Amino acid sequence: MDVVKQKKKANGLLSPNTLLGLGATVLLVALVFWANESASSVSVQRGDILIDNVKRGDLKVIIEGYGSLKSARQQLITTFSRATVKEIVLKPGAAVQANSIIVQLENPELQQQLDSAKRDLSQAGANLRQLKLNQQREKLNESSTLAQISADFESASLKEVAEKKLEKQGIVSTLTYQQTRLHTQQLGKRINILKQRMFQLGLVHKEAINIGQERVLQQEGLLNISQARLDKLTVRAGFDGVLQRLSVELGQSLSPGQEVALIGSVTDLIALIRVPQSQAQQIMIGQTTIIDTRRDKIVGVVSRIDPIVANNTVEIEIALPKNLPASARPMLSVDGTITADTLTNVKYIQRPANVKDNSEISIYRVNPDSKDAQLISLKLGRQAGRYIEIKQGAAVNDQLIVSDLSNLKTTTTTLAIDY
Repeated sequence: MDVVKQKKKANGLLSPNTLLGLGATVLLVALVFWANESASSVSVQRGDILIDNVKRGDLKVIIEGYGSLKSARQQLITTFSRATVKEIVLKPGAAVQANSIIVQLENPELQQQLDSAKRDLSQAGANLRQLKLNQQREKLNESSTLAQISADFESASLKEVAEKKLEKQGIVSTLTYQQTRLHTQQLGKRINILKQRMFQLGLVHKEAINIGQERVLQQEGLLNISQARLDKLTVRAGFDGVLQRLSVELGQSLSPGQEVALIGSVTDLIALIRVPQSQAQQIMIGQTTIIDTRRDKIVGVVSRIDPIVANNTVEIEIALPKNLPASARPMLSVDGTITADTLTNVKYIQRPANVKDNSEISIYRVNPDSKDAQLISLKLGRQAGRYIEIKQGAAVNDQLIVSDLSNLKTTTTTLAIDY
């Protein structure tokens, strides 16, 4: 009878399967630890990041914009009547004075109208002179009649005085005396009537002359209008400046009111700059502005804020001083910085990339001792140009990484900085 013998286990020894399981567990723990370390710490080169120290002090709230210089005075020249462009004297960009000729137009009908107005004025003047001659003749006739009747009245008066004495003596009959007396009275009445007639005639003559003079004035006005319309065929600038736009071509037929040219001032300029809509509410009339022409900086003042929003920007008009540098000229592209406010005794840093006013962000703070950076939360205030206010989350002299590291913030809270 066979007896099966069982092997005895070695005391104090582990089986190969157990050893294999323990080794796998250790390896797994090591991998997890390494993964955690890798996820929580990423290295960056010092030269690839921008670090700024938190400062404290007064901070000017600066709003930046862009735009161009414009003429404060502009004059649009249009045609006064139908005409044809005969000659173009000046082209856009030319400096002009008030009497500078820009374009010469042509319209033969206006010359004919002027000649006709001159003839009508001459005729009206001749009629007025003829009227005065006729009135003078009437006055002479009336004066002659008055003189004759006055002489007859004096003669009749003398006769009446003589016959009155004779009538008392019985030499002249009473009837004859009464007839002489009546004749004298009638002559006196005729003199009074004639004087009244001459007075009224003078009034009539005066009114007739006034009417004649008004006709002359009307013809003079028509002549001046015709002359002005003819003169306007010679298109002049109107004031000192620059020819900014010429809207006609040689030989072109123009209708009344059609644009010919645009004249703008050279020394009297304004700046029109566009600023972000989100910052426009901080701008007020009278705020100081610096206009940068790339060569010079000009101090101006906000004079107007356009109420219309276009492309998320608002147009701001800046009044500039009279004495401008040579680099300032119309249509020049410029940059503008408006000082909207001054924040007193605040903490601030350079504005990190892609941040907004009054927001809360995550940012890396550098530890000078360990040469690494920890992710912290930062509460921001108002923006001031390149800088932004810190309301909470950092102390003065803290070093913060202001570069755009948004791709790392979601993966690691610690940065190792390689100097």
